[in-house]
Formats: sequence, structure tokens, C-alpha cells
Amino acid sequence: MRELSELIDVEEPAWPELRQTLNAAPVSVEVLPADSGLGRGSLLQLQVTARSYLGAVVLHCGGLLVDDGWLRVFGSPVDGAAHGVPGLARINQFPGAFDSEWRADPGLVVAHDVLGGVFALNGGAPTSAGRPGTPGELVYFAPDSLRWEALGVGHSAWMTWLVSGALDEFYADLRWVGWQDDVRALKSDQGLSLFPPLWAAGARQDLSATSRRAVPMTELLGVARDSCRQFDGVDPGFLGAV
Repeated sequence: MRELSELIDVEEPAWPELRQTLNAAPVSVEVLPADSGLGRGSLLQLQVTARSYLGAVVLHCGGLLVDDGWLRVFGSPVDGAAHGVPGLARINQFPGAFDSEWRADPGLVVAHDVLGGVFALNGGAPTSAGRPGTPGELVYFAPDSLRWEALGVGHSAWMTWLVSGALDEFYADLRWVGWQDDVRALKSDQGLSLFPPLWAAGARQDLSATSRRAVPMTELLGVARDSCRQFDGVDPGFLGAV
């Protein structure tokens, strides 16, 4: 186990570089204010250093709202902040005090999108957890296929990709005309439920014709998990505690 000072006092910390990348992003990125105490505690629990993008986000950032809030990247938010986006520690159910035996198995949930899509960082044994990819690789639980997909990148490359403008292509089949207005109307603990649901062929043929309503994110994730069990007989596992 490394002490907190070993994790924070490093050469070439990642935050200045990451902040520059965020400022230059071609998409909207709102950096939420961080809680220093929560950030330090989360960094200690994760045992990652401030040289990594993950460590930089946890230590210096309350979270990121990317592309008009379509994507919520979790950090260490100030309690009672305006947007109320939950923190990485809450989403992943960190122990209340440092626990050297605790692990984020089968992986660490690092972001949600408003459709109930989940980005997670694979743990040490993704195959045994029923997930694709390698240890430390980013995977995505797709709300239209109800399956995990390997993204082929680690956390730092994923962060750079998020703010590069690539989300337009990634979500090309899952966005409709005027989606920005629907997203801006959401509260921080809400997502968008579509009917017909995204996994139905009719929904993807004409997303603009679907009915959409704001629902608690916990409900959206719960329905996706239950539907996955029902259709495929497979439990996708932990999708985050909102």
C-alpha cells in the first residue's frame, strides 16, 4: 500500500495537461468543483497516482459534464454543488474509511450517459466477470444492445477521445434532432427512458418518433439489467450505484 503523499507528490502530475486538453476541446466540457478531502480519500482507496488521468480527475475535479451533459464523468464533487452529480466514490460504493482489502470488482464505473450507457474500467479478471477486453481496458455497456463492448483503450486515451468530438460518431444512431434540449432539462440523477426501448428495432429506425421521459438513473439502469437477464439470461453485473 502506498501512502497518500506518495500518490500526490509526483513528478509530472497529469492535471495541467488534462486541463489544457479539456479547455481546447471542440465539445462543451464543464468541470465541476472538487472536494479536496473526498478527492484525497478516493485517491488513497484507488491507489493510483496523480500522474494518471484517473488520479487527476479524482483529485482535482468534481466531475465532468461532456457534450451538453450527455455524458457524466465522475470525480470528487463538493457536497451540495449546483449540478449534484454523484462522485466516483458513491457510484462505486467505496468503503467509508480506507480499506486495503477493498477492490472495485469486476471494474470501476467511471461515467454514465443519459441513455443508461455505462463506461467502466475493467478489473483484474474481466473474463471471470463476463466482460470483454483486458485488465485496465475501458468497456461500455450499450443500452441498445444490452451488452458490454470493449473499447480497446485505457483510461487516459479514453478521456482524450471523449473530448475530441468523437461522441457524435459514437452515438450517431442513438441521437435525435433536439436531443440537447431534452438533456439540458434533466436533473443530475436522471436519465432518459425511451419507448419503444432502444433495444427494440423500431426505436432505432426513427428515434425522433419515440416517446422520451426523464426517470431516475437508478431506474434506467435497473430496467436495463433486468432486461438483459430476461432476454439473454446473462447478468451484466454492477452498473453503478446512483
